[in-house]
Amino acid sequence: MLQGSILQLLAAAHAEKRPLNFGVYYKNTLVALCHALEDCILSCSSPPLVVTAFQRGKWYLQEADRYNELAQKSRQVAIMAAPDAGFTEHPTSQLPNVDVLGLEPRDPVAQEWHLMILGSSYTAMVLCQELSEADYGAAGKPKTDLERKFYGFWTFEPVLVQETVEIAIAHIQTYNPELAQKLTNQVKEIVAATPNTEPDDLGSIVSRVVDYLHASELEGNPEEHHKALDNNLVSNELQAFLRLAQLIDNADTTNQMAAAEVAALAETVGQMMDLPAWQLKRLRLAGLLHRVAPCTVSVEYGEAPSCPLMPAAQILRVMPRMSAIARIITHQNELWNGLGQPGGFAGEEIPLESRILGLVTAFQKRVTQLQASHHSGDSVLMQVLAEFRAKQGEHWEPKLVDTLELLVMGLQQGMNLPVALPKISAGMWLIDAQGTDVPNINDKRVISSGY
Repeated sequence: MLQGSILQLLAAAHAEKRPLNFGVYYKNTLVALCHALEDCILSCSSPPLVVTAFQRGKWYLQEADRYNELAQKSRQVAIMAAPDAGFTEHPTSQLPNVDVLGLEPRDPVAQEWHLMILGSSYTAMVLCQELSEADYGAAGKPKTDLERKFYGFWTFEPVLVQETVEIAIAHIQTYNPELAQKLTNQVKEIVAATPNTEPDDLGSIVSRVVDYLHASELEGNPEEHHKALDNNLVSNELQAFLRLAQLIDNADTTNQMAAAEVAALAETVGQMMDLPAWQLKRLRLAGLLHRVAPCTVSVEYGEAPSCPLMPAAQILRVMPRMSAIARIITHQNELWNGLGQPGGFAGEEIPLESRILGLVTAFQKRVTQLQASHHSGDSVLMQVLAEFRAKQGEHWEPKLVDTLELLVMGLQQGMNLPVALPKISAGMWLIDAQGTDVPNINDKRVISSGY
């Protein structure tokens, strides 16, 4: 990582409190990702501040006409790059709310590729640096431009985006103090307006990201490096969903690890039922994403009967490898007696993973509620188990309640159940049935008798 670069400064600031999730991205997927996030500027409900960094002015010139359109919907656009011929003369650079900053060629920021969007209703960013010659290894840099690789990450997190914009402004200060002050004032205005602004729908934004990433695959060469490019595409699509779920979890003031706890419980119940590894992975991913679908609409479901399908679950289905996860999440609120939602399925009509997910989600939620009321460890687990026992055969499959009882007994006897958030930038292991990768953990807790 280049010393003194924005990426390095942000990573250093988070080295101890919460290490950032870095990954390696092909240029074609980064272009698609940036275009998707930029397009959301055109439809977001509040004009954002946009700060970008290009490796050279020529890359900005390729996007300059596009940025003319983006500037019409933005309160301010700041563009950083090592200048090339025509860098400052392009008509977009002359717009009153566009500022172009020519960086010294040796400036580490001139070697970076950044997009930061900070608005009161929508935030997003992409930060990356190209791999070095040494990183590419013996094969050297690729001959095809779109197959160049970059190290970095992306996120929707408002606090992280604001922090990064402020780091960028501090860098701009060394070149143009007046511009830095103007951008600082813009940030203050956006932050002040945020509490009173309705956030834009992240579900539709994630759907747009997936559409762009899928289109980028179709544009590539299907014969050369197809597997690597396809895996990179799928990994980025999955990251979009996991980041959406992460924002939902972060907004939970009672327990920001709720989804991770559900994922751990679902996977453990599956293990106790001797389910195969591919099914355990589906359960874990469904647990991490189970809160992305808060309401219902009526659509055709495909292989299952027509029933109301959660909009976010419908978004999941645009990614072929996620269709099974969407089905699990859609039917998590079905009941054993057929009186649940959304399809009114009964008994074994309900997909097995949905039955497991519904049970452990309700269990985790009820345990959290009682703990918030200052009930203690073992008594909470036994009280909740008794409540579930009373409804077995009605709400819950009897065999699953038996398995849940065995799990509770294990927790009471000292069994610990590690709860961990996956490293989002390494998410492929969650859906690759043949994969052997394990997650890199950046946050963890343990479920025990005290949860």
